Amino acid sequence: MTVAAVLLCAAILFAPGPYAVRRRIGLHPTRSVPIRRSDAHSDPLATASALDVFAACLTGGMSVSAAAAATAPSAPDRLAAVLRRAADLLALGADPDAAWSAQPGEDSHALARLARRSASSGSALAQGVAELAEQSRQDAGHAASAAAERASVLIAGPLGLCFLPAFVCLGIVPVVAGLAGDVFTSGLL
Repeated sequence: MTVAAVLLCAAILFAPGPYAVRRRIGLHPTRSVPIRRSDAHSDPLATASALDVFAACLTGGMSVSAAAAATAPSAPDRLAAVLRRAADLLALGADPDAAWSAQPGEDSHALARLARRSASSGSALAQGVAELAEQSRQDAGHAASAAAERASVLIAGPLGLCFLPAFVCLGIVPVVAGLAGDVFTSGLL
């Protein structure tokens, strides 16, 4: 009886994988490590939605620094860094040209240019940010369409290589063989 119990315990601990079972019975507590998404694999519409939030904050009457600080937690990494830096510098009273200058990232260049122009000319920033969000959304749609078209072209090659021989063997060869049999039996050759 004791041998069976020992073998059962050994089977439970080692058969499905010791880490899974030990974690299940509580011997090794799991650590919760937050997974940070990278910009390379982030949602292409995340920038557009963050810019929409920024435009909504500005339309609601928030200052540029408060709107940027409120938008930064929900923005993609690069845009969040730009928004945090600009919010911090603007809250400290820095010049808007200095706050929005030297920003990394392709998406942030247009936003920084728009914010600098708004600060120097006094034009409304909210409408420009909303248009920038719409442009970002359209760019993501165009990129998705291009990827789908590229996939259809890449799929056509292997399908052609598979179906063309089958079409020749099952469609053309029997017709030619039947015609050749009729020609040879009729005595034309």
